[in-house]
Amino acid sequence: MKLEQIPVLALATPAQSAMLSGNAAVLLQEIAERLQQLLEGGQTAIIDLLAMPLNAADLDWLRQQLGIGEVRITLAADGESTLQETSCPGVWWVQHHNPGGGVMSAFIEITPVPDLVRAHPDDIRGGWQRLTRLLGDRVD
Repeated sequence: MKLEQIPVLALATPAQSAMLSGNAAVLLQEIAERLQQLLEGGQTAIIDLLAMPLNAADLDWLRQQLGIGEVRITLAADGESTLQETSCPGVWWVQHHNPGGGVMSAFIEITPVPDLVRAHPDDIRGGWQRLTRLLGDRVD
């Protein structure tokens, strides 16, 4: 058995368990259900973490359970935004920060690729126009 194949379960310490509200475990179940909906029917979902009754211990526990995946995207636009794939492909932890570094919003996105990083058709058109100009300027 390869190291990557060994299942790992992070258990909360008694002190952490006392601080957990119980809402994170329910949310983890919802994420699993939404991931199944993505798998079976292509339905994406966004869960606003700051709109939920989660405390800091809940968020830490949820982050531990979801783990860290292979892809991390950082955007710099009026504050940094990070899109971190979790160890469950299709589940993304997305945070938007203000210019001072404070968290403005935090989401779990269940999607193959977050919409924020998809190129807009107008941007794609602009890229195509740029390339065709470059090709027109070529000297053969």
